[in-house]
Amino acid sequence: MEFALSEDQRLLQDSLKGVLAGAASLDQIRKIAVGDAEASSALETALADFGLASLLVPEDAGGLGLGLLDACLVQEALGYHIAPSGFLVGALAATALGSYPDLLNLIAAGEARFGLAATEMTSRRDGAGVSLAKGKLSGKSLLAMNVEGATHLLVADNDAHLHVVEAIKDVVQMRTIDKTRAFHEVKFAGSKPVASPETGDRFLAVARLLIAADTLGAAQAMIDRAVAYAAERQQFGRVIGSFQAVKHMCAEMAAKLEPGRALIWHAAHALDIGDPEGPVMANLAKSYVAEAGTFIARTSTEVHGGMGFTDLVGLHYWYKRIGVNRQLFGSPEQARETAAELQGLLA
Repeated sequence: MEFALSEDQRLLQDSLKGVLAGAASLDQIRKIAVGDAEASSALETALADFGLASLLVPEDAGGLGLGLLDACLVQEALGYHIAPSGFLVGALAATALGSYPDLLNLIAAGEARFGLAATEMTSRRDGAGVSLAKGKLSGKSLLAMNVEGATHLLVADNDAHLHVVEAIKDVVQMRTIDKTRAFHEVKFAGSKPVASPETGDRFLAVARLLIAADTLGAAQAMIDRAVAYAAERQQFGRVIGSFQAVKHMCAEMAAKLEPGRALIWHAAHALDIGDPEGPVMANLAKSYVAEAGTFIARTSTEVHGGMGFTDLVGLHYWYKRIGVNRQLFGSPEQARETAAELQGLLA
């Protein structure tokens, strides 16, 4: 048996990378990071034309009906190009709303855009939290994703139950180190859910798996940039890539990342076929890739020397994206704890 991507999967990822090479070049990302609406719109249009919104929507609901491995390949490409995108949230919505065909049809047709307010599923600050009482949501959710332009929000309450509400206007943008994506504080004051899907352990597992794929792509980009820089930067009349210490740094980054790729592929396949091991592997993938990504971000910056801290090479965009991804949907420690709990290993 060949454990590799199919020709269609390679074509999907290569085609998306071709689109992102122009619409999400580093120059474009710099513009998006400072709020350039034209650059953001150009990227959004390019991704919409590519048809990502319907990727995980079943065929009988008007979508492409592809699997989680395909979604991970897409998210990896987005992470590689540090592209802001609503794909991750849309994929989670399609995953969660299997029993709501009307909403799936809207997603596939591009008529519904979902935001995500689910931080409280894994952590909660004082003064934050969302509660359901008498059929209405109230409270405040932090670090909500893809809120701008959303027609619906997928919301997690304090008991980790999911609800769908129509777009909320009471939002405030939050400042984070990651300028490639926007996060918001969302306040709920009697919002009535239009749907309340039951997803069990799968929703959080898929969220962690997709964010791990995003980190995988960002980390691979940092390795590629370090190797390219080491092949051209000269010291003492030689390229620094010829120095044994630099060779070891680049080799160690590659060796750290590759097991993460295998974990993500295996977890995605297991979730797709309904293997009980799927949620466990997804949590382990998130934990491993988050820590490997942190190591790679630091080491790649070291390979670049002083240039690694400048905006000229732009490494900080990938560095900060990896840092924020480490905490999104739970820290590595939380992901490992969840994996242990799913296996009945907690005392």
